[in-house]
Amino acid sequence: MSERFDHVVDVLVVGSGGGGMTAALTANAHGLATLVVEKSPHFGGSTALSGGGIWVPGAPAQRREGYAPDPRGVVEYLRHITGGLVNEARIRQYVEAAPKMMEFLEQLSSWFEFVWKPGYADYYPELPGGSALGNTINVPPIDLRKLGEHEHELLPPHALAPKGIWLGPKELRFFYQIRQSWAGKAVLAKLMWRMVRARVFGERMAAIGQSLAARLRLAMKDRGIPLWLGAPMTELITDVEGSVIGAVVDQDGQPQRIRAWRGVILATGGFDHDLSWRKQHQPVLDEDWSFGNPAAVGDGIRAGQNVGAATEMLDEAWWFPAMRWPDGRLQFMLNERMMPSQFIVNGEGKRFINEAAPYMDFGHAMIEGQKQNITHIPCWLITDHRSWNRYVIAGHLPLPKIPGAPVPTGRKVPLAWLESGVVRSAMSWDELAAKIGVPARQLSETAARFNELARKGHDDDFNRGDSAYDNYYGDPTLPNPNLHPLGKPPYYAFQIVLGDLGTSGGLCTDEYARVLRVDGSVLRGLYAVGNAAAPVMGRSYAGAGATIGPAMTFGYVAAKHIAGQATAGPVHDSTLDHIGGST
Repeated sequence: MSERFDHVVDVLVVGSGGGGMTAALTANAHGLATLVVEKSPHFGGSTALSGGGIWVPGAPAQRREGYAPDPRGVVEYLRHITGGLVNEARIRQYVEAAPKMMEFLEQLSSWFEFVWKPGYADYYPELPGGSALGNTINVPPIDLRKLGEHEHELLPPHALAPKGIWLGPKELRFFYQIRQSWAGKAVLAKLMWRMVRARVFGERMAAIGQSLAARLRLAMKDRGIPLWLGAPMTELITDVEGSVIGAVVDQDGQPQRIRAWRGVILATGGFDHDLSWRKQHQPVLDEDWSFGNPAAVGDGIRAGQNVGAATEMLDEAWWFPAMRWPDGRLQFMLNERMMPSQFIVNGEGKRFINEAAPYMDFGHAMIEGQKQNITHIPCWLITDHRSWNRYVIAGHLPLPKIPGAPVPTGRKVPLAWLESGVVRSAMSWDELAAKIGVPARQLSETAARFNELARKGHDDDFNRGDSAYDNYYGDPTLPNPNLHPLGKPPYYAFQIVLGDLGTSGGLCTDEYARVLRVDGSVLRGLYAVGNAAAPVMGRSYAGAGATIGPAMTFGYVAAKHIAGQATAGPVHDSTLDHIGGST
Protein backbone atom coordinates (compact mmCIF):
# COMPACT_ATOMS: atom_id res chain seq x y z
CA MET A 1 0.00 0.00 0.00
CA SER A 2 1.11 3.55 -0.58
CA GLU A 3 -0.03 4.68 2.87
CA ARG A 4 2.69 5.00 5.48
CA PHE A 5 2.35 3.09 8.73
CA ASP A 6 4.55 3.43 11.78
CA HIS A 7 3.92 -0.12 12.99
CA VAL A 8 2.57 -3.29 11.43
CA VAL A 9 0.86 -6.15 13.30
CA ASP A 10 -1.57 -8.93 12.57
CA VAL A 11 -4.05 -7.99 15.28
CA LEU A 12 -4.51 -4.74 17.15
CA VAL A 13 -6.49 -5.01 20.40
CA VAL A 14 -7.77 -1.74 21.85
CA GLY A 15 -8.40 -2.05 25.57
CA SER A 16 -6.87 -4.17 28.33
CA GLY A 17 -9.84 -5.47 30.31
CA GLY A 18 -10.86 -9.10 30.47
CA GLY A 19 -12.15 -9.12 26.89
CA GLY A 20 -9.12 -7.40 25.41
CA MET A 21 -6.50 -9.48 27.19
CA THR A 22 -8.31 -12.74 26.40
CA ALA A 23 -8.47 -11.72 22.73
CA ALA A 24 -4.75 -10.92 22.72
CA LEU A 25 -3.81 -14.22 24.33
CA THR A 26 -5.93 -16.13 21.84
CA ALA A 27 -4.54 -14.32 18.80
CA ASN A 28 -0.98 -14.75 20.03
CA ALA A 29 -1.50 -18.47 20.68
CA HIS A 30 -2.58 -18.82 17.04
CA GLY A 31 0.70 -17.36 15.84
CA LEU A 32 -0.58 -13.85 15.15
CA ALA A 33 1.56 -10.84 15.97
CA THR A 34 -0.58 -8.95 18.46
CA LEU A 35 -0.39 -5.54 20.09
CA VAL A 36 -2.62 -4.28 22.92
CA VAL A 37 -3.07 -0.54 23.41
CA GLU A 38 -4.71 0.97 26.45
CA LYS A 39 -5.87 4.55 26.92
CA SER A 40 -5.40 4.52 30.69
CA PRO A 41 -2.03 4.41 32.47
CA HIS A 42 -3.45 1.30 34.15
CA PHE A 43 -4.46 -2.08 32.73
CA GLY A 44 -7.46 -4.15 33.78
CA GLY A 45 -10.41 -1.96 32.82
CA SER A 46 -13.74 -2.59 34.50
CA THR A 47 -12.69 -6.22 34.99
CA ALA A 48 -10.19 -5.08 37.61
CA LEU A 49 -12.96 -3.17 39.42
CA SER A 50 -15.42 -6.05 39.34
CA GLY A 51 -16.35 -8.98 41.55
CA GLY A 52 -14.28 -11.10 39.18
CA GLY A 53 -17.01 -13.65 38.49
CA ILE A 54 -17.21 -15.22 35.02
CA TRP A 55 -20.59 -16.67 34.01
CA VAL A 56 -19.69 -19.82 32.06
CA PRO A 57 -22.20 -22.70 32.11
CA GLY A 58 -20.37 -25.97 31.45
CA ALA A 59 -16.96 -24.64 32.45
CA PRO A 60 -14.17 -27.17 33.06
CA ALA A 61 -14.23 -26.18 36.75
CA GLN A 62 -17.85 -27.36 36.93
CA ARG A 63 -17.14 -30.58 35.08
CA ARG A 64 -14.32 -31.36 37.51
CA GLU A 65 -16.94 -31.21 40.26
CA GLY A 66 -19.27 -33.54 38.38
CA TYR A 67 -21.70 -30.86 37.18
CA ALA A 68 -22.51 -30.29 33.52
CA PRO A 69 -25.55 -28.15 32.69
CA ASP A 70 -27.34 -29.08 29.47
CA PRO A 71 -26.30 -26.52 26.80
CA ARG A 72 -29.78 -26.71 25.30
CA GLY A 73 -31.22 -25.66 28.64
CA VAL A 74 -28.78 -22.77 28.91
CA VAL A 75 -29.75 -21.58 25.44
CA GLU A 76 -33.41 -21.74 26.46
CA TYR A 77 -32.63 -19.80 29.63
CA LEU A 78 -30.84 -17.03 27.72
CA ARG A 79 -33.52 -16.98 25.05
CA HIS A 80 -36.12 -16.46 27.76
CA ILE A 81 -34.38 -13.68 29.70
CA THR A 82 -33.36 -11.78 26.54
CA GLY A 83 -36.93 -11.83 25.24
CA GLY A 84 -36.08 -12.06 21.56
CA LEU A 85 -33.80 -9.00 21.56
CA VAL A 86 -30.65 -10.98 20.80
CA ASN A 87 -29.89 -12.95 17.66
CA GLU A 88 -30.03 -16.62 18.60
CA ALA A 89 -26.81 -17.32 16.72
CA ARG A 90 -25.00 -15.07 19.21
CA ILE A 91 -26.61 -16.85 22.15
CA ARG A 92 -25.66 -20.27 20.80
CA GLN A 93 -22.13 -19.10 20.07
CA TYR A 94 -21.76 -17.89 23.63
CA VAL A 95 -23.06 -21.11 25.18
CA GLU A 96 -20.80 -23.22 22.97
CA ALA A 97 -17.65 -21.07 23.09
CA ALA A 98 -17.56 -19.96 26.75
CA PRO A 99 -16.42 -23.34 28.14
CA LYS A 100 -13.90 -23.67 25.30
CA MET A 101 -12.51 -20.24 26.13
CA MET A 102 -11.97 -21.25 29.73
CA GLU A 103 -10.39 -24.57 28.75
CA PHE A 104 -8.10 -22.75 26.32
CA LEU A 105 -6.87 -20.38 29.03
CA GLU A 106 -6.29 -23.18 31.52
CA GLN A 107 -4.17 -25.04 28.99
CA LEU A 108 -2.37 -21.90 27.88
CA SER A 109 -0.92 -20.76 31.18
CA SER A 110 -0.49 -21.97 34.76
CA TRP A 111 -1.61 -18.53 35.94
CA PHE A 112 -5.20 -19.50 35.18
CA GLU A 113 -6.81 -21.31 38.09
CA PHE A 114 -10.57 -21.37 37.72
CA VAL A 115 -12.77 -22.64 40.52
CA TRP A 116 -16.48 -23.26 40.98
CA LYS A 117 -18.24 -23.52 44.29
CA PRO A 118 -21.94 -24.34 43.98
CA GLY A 119 -24.54 -22.25 45.72
CA TYR A 120 -24.53 -18.78 44.16
CA ALA A 121 -27.60 -19.22 42.01
CA ASP A 122 -28.23 -17.81 38.57
CA TYR A 123 -30.37 -14.70 38.88
CA TYR A 124 -33.48 -16.50 37.62
CA PRO A 125 -32.87 -20.06 38.85
CA GLU A 126 -36.52 -21.04 38.66
CA LEU A 127 -36.71 -20.45 34.90
CA PRO A 128 -36.14 -23.38 32.51
CA GLY A 129 -32.39 -23.82 32.15
CA GLY A 130 -31.60 -21.67 35.18
CA SER A 131 -29.43 -23.13 37.90
CA ALA A 132 -29.81 -22.90 41.66
CA LEU A 133 -26.22 -24.16 41.94
CA GLY A 134 -25.04 -21.33 39.73
CA ASN A 135 -22.65 -20.98 36.80
CA THR A 136 -20.28 -18.37 38.17
CA ILE A 137 -16.58 -19.23 37.89
CA ASN A 138 -13.95 -17.47 40.00
CA VAL A 139 -10.21 -17.27 40.40
CA PRO A 140 -8.28 -17.67 43.67
CA PRO A 141 -6.55 -14.66 45.27
CA ILE A 142 -3.05 -13.81 44.15
CA ASP A 143 -0.12 -11.93 45.65
CA LEU A 144 0.28 -8.85 43.48
CA ARG A 145 4.03 -8.91 44.07
CA LYS A 146 4.08 -11.55 41.32
CA LEU A 147 3.37 -8.77 38.84
CA GLY A 148 6.79 -7.34 39.63
CA GLU A 149 7.36 -4.01 37.89
CA HIS A 150 3.81 -4.07 36.53
CA GLU A 151 2.10 -4.14 39.94
CA HIS A 152 1.61 -0.39 40.05
CA GLU A 153 0.03 -0.52 36.58
CA LEU A 154 -3.00 -2.55 37.72
CA LEU A 155 -6.12 -0.35 37.93
CA PRO A 156 -6.83 -0.11 41.68
CA PRO A 157 -10.31 -0.80 43.06
CA HIS A 158 -12.69 2.04 43.89
CA ALA A 159 -12.17 1.60 47.62
CA LEU A 160 -8.75 0.57 48.91
CA ALA A 161 -9.14 -1.82 51.81
CA PRO A 162 -6.69 -1.79 54.73
CA LYS A 163 -3.57 -3.86 54.11
CA GLY A 164 -4.35 -7.56 54.31
CA ILE A 165 -8.11 -7.17 54.07
CA TRP A 166 -9.54 -9.17 51.19
CA LEU A 167 -12.52 -11.46 50.76
CA GLY A 168 -12.95 -14.32 48.35
CA PRO A 169 -16.26 -14.36 46.45
CA LYS A 170 -17.64 -17.26 48.50
CA GLU A 171 -16.59 -15.69 51.80
CA LEU A 172 -18.69 -12.60 51.29
CA ARG A 173 -21.92 -14.44 52.07
CA PHE A 174 -20.61 -15.57 55.45
CA PHE A 175 -19.09 -12.19 56.15
CA TYR A 176 -22.61 -10.80 56.02
CA GLN A 177 -23.58 -13.36 58.69
CA ILE A 178 -21.17 -12.22 61.39
CA ARG A 179 -23.98 -12.22 63.97
CA GLN A 180 -25.93 -15.17 62.58
CA SER A 181 -23.40 -17.97 62.11
CA TRP A 182 -20.08 -19.36 63.29
CA ALA A 183 -19.01 -19.33 59.64
CA GLY A 184 -19.40 -15.55 59.68
CA LYS A 185 -17.29 -15.26 62.80
CA ALA A 186 -14.68 -17.53 61.18
CA VAL A 187 -14.43 -15.18 58.19
CA LEU A 188 -13.91 -12.25 60.57
CA ALA A 189 -11.12 -14.18 62.26
CA LYS A 190 -9.58 -14.89 58.84
CA LEU A 191 -9.58 -11.19 58.04
CA MET A 192 -7.73 -10.41 61.25
CA TRP A 193 -5.17 -13.13 60.52
CA ARG A 194 -4.70 -11.84 56.97
CA MET A 195 -3.96 -8.37 58.32
CA VAL A 196 -1.29 -9.87 60.58
CA ARG A 197 0.25 -11.88 57.74
CA ALA A 198 0.34 -8.85 55.45
CA ARG A 199 2.22 -6.83 58.03
CA VAL A 200 4.61 -9.61 59.00
CA PHE A 201 5.35 -11.10 55.58
CA GLY A 202 4.67 -8.12 53.34
CA GLU A 203 1.95 -9.92 51.39
CA ARG A 204 -0.08 -7.90 48.94
CA MET A 205 -2.94 -10.29 48.32
CA ALA A 206 -5.76 -9.41 45.92
CA ALA A 207 -8.93 -11.29 45.08
CA ILE A 208 -11.94 -11.11 42.75
CA GLY A 209 -11.49 -8.74 39.76
CA GLN A 210 -8.02 -7.64 40.82
CA SER A 211 -6.83 -11.26 40.78
CA LEU A 212 -8.44 -12.00 37.41
CA ALA A 213 -6.90 -8.95 35.73
CA ALA A 214 -3.50 -9.70 37.27
CA ARG A 215 -3.57 -13.30 36.02
CA LEU A 216 -4.46 -12.24 32.49
CA ARG A 217 -1.63 -9.71 32.54
CA LEU A 218 0.87 -12.26 33.84
CA ALA A 219 -0.05 -14.66 31.05
CA MET A 220 0.45 -11.86 28.51
CA LYS A 221 3.81 -11.04 30.04
CA ASP A 222 4.96 -14.66 29.82
CA ARG A 223 4.06 -14.77 26.14
CA GLY A 224 5.74 -11.45 25.39
CA ILE A 225 2.59 -9.69 24.15
CA PRO A 226 3.28 -5.93 24.02
CA LEU A 227 0.99 -3.61 25.95
CA TRP A 228 1.11 0.14 25.46
CA LEU A 229 -0.32 2.02 28.43
CA GLY A 230 -1.38 5.66 28.23
CA ALA A 231 -1.92 5.14 24.51
CA PRO A 232 -5.45 6.15 23.44
CA MET A 233 -6.79 5.20 20.03
CA THR A 234 -7.99 8.35 18.29
CA GLU A 235 -9.45 6.95 15.07
CA LEU A 236 -9.83 3.87 12.95
CA ILE A 237 -8.20 3.72 9.53
CA THR A 238 -10.17 2.38 6.57
CA ASP A 239 -9.29 1.54 2.99
CA VAL A 240 -11.10 2.69 -0.16
CA GLU A 241 -13.69 -0.05 0.30
CA GLY A 242 -14.48 1.04 3.85
CA SER A 243 -12.81 -1.94 5.54
CA VAL A 244 -10.92 -1.26 8.75
CA ILE A 245 -7.19 -1.79 8.23
CA GLY A 246 -5.70 -0.19 11.34
CA ALA A 247 -5.90 2.68 13.79
CA VAL A 248 -4.20 5.84 14.93
CA VAL A 249 -2.88 5.59 18.47
CA ASP A 250 -1.26 8.34 20.51
CA GLN A 251 1.92 7.13 22.17
CA ASP A 252 3.83 9.58 24.33
CA GLY A 253 1.89 12.38 22.67
CA GLN A 254 2.82 11.29 19.16
CA PRO A 255 0.26 9.84 16.73
CA GLN A 256 1.24 6.35 15.57
CA ARG A 257 -0.41 4.82 12.53
CA ILE A 258 -0.73 1.09 13.13
CA ARG A 259 -1.51 -1.32 10.31
CA ALA A 260 -3.48 -4.37 11.47
CA TRP A 261 -3.35 -6.93 8.65
CA ARG A 262 -5.87 -9.30 10.13
CA GLY A 263 -8.17 -7.13 12.21
CA VAL A 264 -8.81 -4.60 14.96
CA ILE A 265 -10.62 -5.76 18.11
CA LEU A 266 -12.31 -3.02 20.10
CA ALA A 267 -12.44 -3.85 23.81
CA THR A 268 -12.69 -0.25 24.98
CA GLY A 269 -15.65 -0.53 27.33
CA GLY A 270 -18.78 1.58 27.35
CA PHE A 271 -19.45 5.29 27.80
CA ASP A 272 -19.89 5.04 31.56
CA HIS A 273 -18.56 8.49 32.42
CA ASP A 274 -19.66 10.60 29.46
CA LEU A 275 -22.60 12.13 31.28
CA SER A 276 -23.79 14.30 28.38
CA TRP A 277 -23.96 11.28 26.06
CA ARG A 278 -25.64 9.24 28.76
CA LYS A 279 -28.26 11.92 29.38
CA GLN A 280 -29.02 11.87 25.66
CA HIS A 281 -29.88 8.17 25.78
CA GLN A 282 -30.66 7.75 29.49
CA PRO A 283 -32.46 10.94 30.48
CA VAL A 284 -33.41 9.72 33.97
CA LEU A 285 -29.79 10.19 35.06
CA ASP A 286 -28.94 13.40 36.87
CA GLU A 287 -25.39 12.60 37.92
CA ASP A 288 -22.50 10.27 37.20
CA TRP A 289 -23.29 7.35 39.48
CA SER A 290 -21.31 4.72 37.57
CA PHE A 291 -18.92 2.21 39.14
CA GLY A 292 -17.37 1.62 35.70
CA ASN A 293 -13.81 2.19 34.60
CA PRO A 294 -13.01 5.91 34.99
CA ALA A 295 -11.47 5.90 31.49
CA ALA A 296 -14.62 4.54 29.84
CA VAL A 297 -16.16 7.41 27.88
CA GLY A 298 -17.18 5.63 24.69
CA ASP A 299 -14.08 6.10 22.52
CA GLY A 300 -14.40 2.73 20.79
CA ILE A 301 -18.11 3.04 20.17
CA ARG A 302 -17.68 6.49 18.61
CA ALA A 303 -14.78 5.31 16.49
CA GLY A 304 -16.94 2.48 15.17
CA GLN A 305 -19.81 4.82 14.42
CA ASN A 306 -17.43 7.11 12.52
CA VAL A 307 -16.62 4.32 10.08
CA GLY A 308 -20.24 3.25 9.56
CA ALA A 309 -21.00 0.85 12.45
CA ALA A 310 -24.51 0.43 13.80
CA THR A 311 -25.33 0.61 17.51
CA GLU A 312 -28.13 -0.64 19.70
CA MET A 313 -29.36 -0.44 23.31
CA LEU A 314 -27.46 2.76 24.05
CA ASP A 315 -30.22 3.50 26.55
CA GLU A 316 -29.15 0.50 28.63
CA ALA A 317 -26.64 -0.07 31.40
CA TRP A 318 -25.74 -2.72 33.95
CA TRP A 319 -27.88 -1.03 36.57
CA PHE A 320 -26.95 -1.46 40.23
CA PRO A 321 -28.73 0.43 43.06
CA ALA A 322 -26.23 2.29 45.19
CA MET A 323 -25.68 4.79 47.95
CA ARG A 324 -23.85 7.99 47.13
CA TRP A 325 -22.06 9.73 49.96
CA PRO A 326 -21.56 13.51 49.94
CA ASP A 327 -17.85 13.12 49.11
CA GLY A 328 -18.86 11.42 45.84
CA ARG A 329 -18.01 7.90 47.00
CA LEU A 330 -20.42 5.27 45.74
CA GLN A 331 -21.36 2.14 47.66
CA PHE A 332 -23.18 -0.93 46.35
CA MET A 333 -26.58 -1.83 47.77
CA LEU A 334 -26.56 -5.63 47.49
CA ASN A 335 -26.99 -7.63 50.68
CA GLU A 336 -29.02 -4.80 52.25
CA ARG A 337 -31.84 -5.43 49.76
CA MET A 338 -31.98 -9.07 50.87
CA MET A 339 -32.04 -8.33 54.59
CA PRO A 340 -35.17 -9.53 56.39
CA SER A 341 -36.28 -6.42 58.31
CA GLN A 342 -36.38 -3.83 55.58
CA PHE A 343 -38.49 -2.58 52.72
CA ILE A 344 -37.91 0.03 50.03
CA VAL A 345 -40.31 2.84 49.16
CA ASN A 346 -40.68 5.33 46.33
CA GLY A 347 -41.74 8.96 46.57
CA GLU A 348 -45.30 7.89 47.36
CA GLY A 349 -44.14 5.85 50.33
CA LYS A 350 -45.02 2.59 48.59
CA ARG A 351 -43.08 -0.58 47.87
CA PHE A 352 -42.70 -1.11 44.12
CA ILE A 353 -40.66 -4.31 43.62
CA ASN A 354 -39.26 -7.37 45.34
CA GLU A 355 -36.39 -5.62 47.07
CA ALA A 356 -34.12 -8.67 46.68
CA ALA A 357 -34.61 -8.81 42.89
CA PRO A 358 -31.55 -8.93 40.62
CA TYR A 359 -29.96 -5.50 40.43
CA MET A 360 -30.77 -5.04 36.73
CA ASP A 361 -34.45 -5.61 37.46
CA PHE A 362 -34.32 -3.25 40.40
CA GLY A 363 -32.73 -0.56 38.26
CA HIS A 364 -35.35 -1.01 35.55
CA ALA A 365 -38.10 -0.66 38.15
CA MET A 366 -36.56 2.62 39.34
CA ILE A 367 -36.42 3.90 35.76
CA GLU A 368 -39.97 2.87 34.88
CA GLY A 369 -41.31 4.38 38.08
CA GLN A 370 -39.49 7.64 37.41
CA LYS A 371 -41.03 7.76 33.93
CA GLN A 372 -44.46 7.65 35.58
CA ASN A 373 -43.67 10.93 37.35
CA ILE A 374 -43.32 9.23 40.73
CA THR A 375 -39.97 9.73 42.40
CA HIS A 376 -37.98 6.51 42.35
CA ILE A 377 -34.55 8.12 41.96
CA PRO A 378 -33.80 8.30 44.78
CA CYS A 379 -35.79 5.74 46.70
CA TRP A 380 -35.36 4.78 50.35
CA LEU A 381 -34.45 1.58 52.18
CA ILE A 382 -36.30 1.54 55.50
CA THR A 383 -35.08 -0.54 58.43
CA ASP A 384 -34.99 -0.53 62.23
CA HIS A 385 -32.49 -0.44 65.08
CA ARG A 386 -32.59 -4.22 65.59
CA SER A 387 -31.39 -4.70 62.03
CA TRP A 388 -28.68 -2.11 62.51
CA ASN A 389 -27.32 -4.18 65.38
CA ARG A 390 -27.73 -7.51 63.58
CA TYR A 391 -26.79 -7.09 59.91
CA VAL A 392 -24.02 -5.55 57.80
CA ILE A 393 -25.51 -2.32 56.44
CA ALA A 394 -23.65 0.11 54.19
CA GLY A 395 -20.32 -1.25 55.41
CA HIS A 396 -21.20 -0.96 59.11
CA LEU A 397 -20.30 -4.09 61.07
CA PRO A 398 -22.75 -5.10 63.82
CA LEU A 399 -20.00 -5.40 66.44
CA PRO A 400 -19.23 -3.52 69.64
CA LYS A 401 -17.46 -0.22 69.05
CA ILE A 402 -13.86 -0.87 67.99
CA PRO A 403 -11.71 2.29 68.24
CA GLY A 404 -9.69 2.87 65.09
CA ALA A 405 -11.55 0.22 63.09
CA PRO A 406 -11.32 0.77 59.30
CA VAL A 407 -15.14 0.54 59.02
CA PRO A 408 -17.96 1.79 61.26
CA THR A 409 -18.79 -0.36 64.28
CA GLY A 410 -20.90 0.12 67.40
CA ARG A 411 -24.60 0.59 68.11
CA LYS A 412 -24.96 4.16 66.84
CA VAL A 413 -25.33 5.30 63.27
CA PRO A 414 -22.33 7.56 62.56
CA LEU A 415 -23.25 11.18 63.08
CA ALA A 416 -21.61 12.12 59.80
CA TRP A 417 -24.00 9.77 57.96
CA LEU A 418 -27.01 11.48 59.50
CA GLU A 419 -25.65 14.98 58.94
CA SER A 420 -25.02 14.17 55.27
CA GLY A 421 -28.71 13.46 54.65
CA VAL A 422 -27.91 10.14 52.96
CA VAL A 423 -29.24 8.43 56.08
CA ARG A 424 -32.26 9.68 58.05
CA SER A 425 -33.35 8.61 61.55
CA ALA A 426 -36.68 9.03 63.32
CA MET A 427 -38.64 7.74 66.31
CA SER A 428 -41.93 7.35 64.43
CA TRP A 429 -43.20 6.65 60.93
CA ASP A 430 -44.67 10.14 60.68
CA GLU A 431 -41.36 11.74 61.58
CA LEU A 432 -39.44 9.54 59.14
CA ALA A 433 -41.95 10.28 56.37
CA ALA A 434 -41.41 14.00 56.85
CA LYS A 435 -37.64 13.59 56.70
CA ILE A 436 -37.69 11.67 53.41
CA GLY A 437 -40.56 13.59 51.83
CA VAL A 438 -43.20 10.88 51.47
CA PRO A 439 -46.86 10.82 52.65
CA ALA A 440 -46.92 9.92 56.34
CA ARG A 441 -50.11 7.86 56.22
CA GLN A 442 -48.88 5.84 53.25
CA LEU A 443 -45.52 5.07 54.84
CA SER A 444 -47.25 3.89 58.01
CA GLU A 445 -49.60 1.69 55.98
CA THR A 446 -46.70 0.26 53.98
CA ALA A 447 -44.86 -0.62 57.20
CA ALA A 448 -47.95 -2.23 58.69
CA ARG A 449 -48.59 -4.27 55.55
CA PHE A 450 -44.99 -5.41 55.35
CA ASN A 451 -44.98 -6.47 59.01
CA GLU A 452 -48.19 -8.40 58.48
CA LEU A 453 -46.69 -10.31 55.55
CA ALA A 454 -43.41 -10.87 57.42
CA ARG A 455 -45.22 -12.38 60.39
CA LYS A 456 -47.09 -14.68 58.01
CA GLY A 457 -43.79 -15.66 56.38
CA HIS A 458 -44.67 -14.95 52.75
CA ASP A 459 -44.52 -11.76 50.71
CA ASP A 460 -47.87 -11.97 48.91
CA ASP A 461 -47.30 -8.59 47.27
CA PHE A 462 -43.90 -9.09 45.61
CA ASN A 463 -42.85 -12.69 46.46
CA ARG A 464 -39.63 -11.69 48.15
CA GLY A 465 -37.88 -14.81 49.36
CA ASP A 466 -39.42 -17.21 46.86
CA SER A 467 -36.25 -17.44 44.75
CA ALA A 468 -33.02 -19.17 45.72
CA TYR A 469 -31.29 -16.03 44.49
CA ASP A 470 -33.21 -13.88 47.01
CA ASN A 471 -32.14 -16.14 49.85
CA TYR A 472 -28.40 -16.02 49.20
CA TYR A 473 -27.61 -12.97 51.34
CA GLY A 474 -30.62 -13.37 53.61
CA ASP A 475 -30.66 -14.55 57.22
CA PRO A 476 -30.41 -18.37 57.28
CA THR A 477 -31.70 -18.50 60.86
CA LEU A 478 -35.20 -17.40 59.77
CA PRO A 479 -37.95 -19.55 58.20
CA ASN A 480 -37.97 -17.07 55.31
CA PRO A 481 -34.43 -15.69 55.08
CA ASN A 482 -35.73 -12.45 53.56
CA LEU A 483 -38.63 -11.61 55.86
CA HIS A 484 -38.91 -10.43 59.46
CA PRO A 485 -41.12 -7.67 60.92
CA LEU A 486 -39.61 -4.32 61.73
CA GLY A 487 -39.63 -3.69 65.47
CA LYS A 488 -39.20 -0.69 67.71
CA PRO A 489 -37.69 2.65 66.67
CA PRO A 490 -35.47 4.35 65.92
CA TYR A 491 -36.15 3.71 62.25
CA TYR A 492 -33.63 4.49 59.54
CA ALA A 493 -33.93 5.43 55.89
CA PHE A 494 -30.98 4.95 53.50
CA GLN A 495 -31.09 6.85 50.23
CA ILE A 496 -30.68 4.75 47.08
CA VAL A 497 -29.63 6.18 43.71
CA LEU A 498 -29.45 4.56 40.27
CA GLY A 499 -25.88 3.30 40.09
CA ASP A 500 -24.48 1.03 37.41
CA LEU A 501 -21.50 -1.19 36.62
CA GLY A 502 -21.11 0.54 33.26
CA THR A 503 -23.18 1.06 30.14
CA SER A 504 -24.14 -2.08 28.22
CA GLY A 505 -25.27 -0.84 24.81
CA GLY A 506 -22.76 -0.55 22.02
CA LEU A 507 -21.78 -1.58 18.51
CA CYS A 508 -23.89 -4.20 16.78
CA THR A 509 -22.01 -7.45 16.26
CA ASP A 510 -22.69 -10.91 14.86
CA GLU A 511 -21.92 -14.29 16.40
CA TYR A 512 -18.22 -13.90 15.52
CA ALA A 513 -18.01 -10.47 17.21
CA ARG A 514 -17.70 -8.82 13.78
CA VAL A 515 -19.06 -5.28 13.82
CA LEU A 516 -22.10 -4.69 11.61
CA ARG A 517 -23.14 -1.71 9.54
CA VAL A 518 -26.57 -0.10 9.72
CA ASP A 519 -27.75 -2.25 6.80
CA GLY A 520 -26.67 -5.42 8.64
CA SER A 521 -23.62 -6.10 6.49
CA VAL A 522 -20.24 -6.88 8.06
CA LEU A 523 -17.81 -4.02 8.53
CA ARG A 524 -14.72 -5.92 7.48
CA GLY A 525 -11.67 -5.86 9.70
CA LEU A 526 -13.46 -4.64 12.82
CA TYR A 527 -14.55 -6.63 15.88
CA ALA A 528 -16.04 -5.47 19.19
CA VAL A 529 -16.31 -7.22 22.55
CA GLY A 530 -17.33 -6.41 26.10
CA ASN A 531 -19.19 -3.18 26.79
CA ALA A 532 -18.07 -1.75 23.46
CA ALA A 533 -20.54 -4.19 21.86
CA ALA A 534 -24.29 -4.51 22.32
CA PRO A 535 -24.87 -7.18 24.98
CA VAL A 536 -25.61 -10.84 24.34
CA MET A 537 -27.56 -10.60 27.62
CA GLY A 538 -29.99 -8.11 26.10
CA ARG A 539 -31.64 -6.07 28.83
CA SER A 540 -31.17 -8.75 31.44
CA TYR A 541 -28.42 -10.38 33.50
CA ALA A 542 -28.12 -14.15 33.65
CA GLY A 543 -26.03 -14.40 36.79
CA ALA A 544 -22.94 -13.10 38.54
CA GLY A 545 -20.24 -12.61 35.90
CA ALA A 546 -22.64 -12.00 33.02
CA THR A 547 -20.55 -9.06 31.81
CA ILE A 548 -17.07 -10.55 32.12
CA GLY A 549 -18.14 -13.96 30.79
CA PRO A 550 -19.31 -12.58 27.42
CA ALA A 551 -16.40 -10.13 27.19
CA MET A 552 -13.81 -12.87 27.56
CA THR A 553 -15.77 -15.34 25.45
CA PHE A 554 -16.25 -13.03 22.49
CA GLY A 555 -12.65 -11.83 22.79
CA TYR A 556 -11.70 -15.48 22.30
CA VAL A 557 -14.25 -15.91 19.49
CA ALA A 558 -13.07 -12.78 17.66
CA ALA A 559 -9.42 -13.81 17.76
CA LYS A 560 -10.26 -17.37 16.66
CA HIS A 561 -12.28 -16.00 13.74
CA ILE A 562 -9.43 -13.70 12.72
CA ALA A 563 -6.98 -16.59 12.88
CA GLY A 564 -9.20 -18.63 10.58
CA GLN A 565 -9.36 -15.99 7.90
CA ALA A 566 -6.97 -16.16 4.94
CA THR A 567 -5.74 -12.57 4.79
CA ALA A 568 -2.84 -11.27 2.74
CA GLY A 569 0.18 -9.77 4.42
CA PRO A 570 0.80 -11.99 7.45
CA VAL A 571 3.11 -10.67 10.11
CA HIS A 572 5.39 -12.81 12.25
CA ASP A 573 6.05 -12.24 15.94
CA SER A 574 9.57 -11.03 15.17
CA THR A 575 8.02 -8.01 13.46
CA LEU A 576 6.95 -6.78 16.88
CA ASP A 577 10.53 -6.47 18.09
CA HIS A 578 10.68 -2.81 17.06
CA ILE A 579 7.33 -1.86 18.59
CA GLY A 580 8.56 -1.56 22.15
CA GLY A 581 6.32 -0.88 25.08
CA SER A 582 5.66 -2.96 28.15
CA THR A 583 5.44 -6.73 27.93
